[in-house]
Amino acid sequence: MSTLAIIGAGAGLGQAVARTFGEAGFSVALISRSQENLNELATQLQDQGITARGYVANVRDTHALRAALDSAAAELGAIQVLQYSPVPAKDFMKPVLETAAEDLLAPLEQSVYGPVAAINHVLPGMREQGHGTILLINGNSAVQPNAAVAGTSMAFAAESAYGQMLHDVLAPEGIHVAQLIIPHGIGGGAPGHEPAALAQTIYGLHENRTQFRTTVGGEPQ
Repeated sequence: MSTLAIIGAGAGLGQAVARTFGEAGFSVALISRSQENLNELATQLQDQGITARGYVANVRDTHALRAALDSAAAELGAIQVLQYSPVPAKDFMKPVLETAAEDLLAPLEQSVYGPVAAINHVLPGMREQGHGTILLINGNSAVQPNAAVAGTSMAFAAESAYGQMLHDVLAPEGIHVAQLIIPHGIGGGAPGHEPAALAQTIYGLHENRTQFRTTVGGEPQ
């Protein structure tokens, strides 16, 4: 069975993506910091007939993140789809004039070190199989820097650059790297921004293996 790993799994978008892929036949590895939340999410999915398990890791701890991915692959099967979508912490979002060098370490650990560690860890298996999908989920500051949230803007921009480079070099090997930009956040009453709708968009990025960047409500890029 194909395995989807969601790094930063939660009750909103993560659960909706897990359900969408699970209904398409994927087993699902849920990765986040809280075992209690993971157990609840996994149980809900299992009650719907979806194979799902939770694995604890903080994305800023690259050793724990690799260990979680190893456990998921051992128990559920090789990871063929990886979604990286942890939610930025509030303290990543200081205004640019109030942001010191020390304030950038945490957002860079989450949005650069984390995805690089996770992708490098699963990539050999994808390359060996000759196929795979890597999905990066970001807010609008990844493409339009926002001086009110400097740390996230800089870290997301670096993550975007990394993803674009991967897209370009891995496409010939059958590995698709895609980024979804969600301009106005998840939910909020806009139909296209609700978790279920976003999950369908994300599944479409997995199936329609063309461009790197897609913006919710906008044109693919």
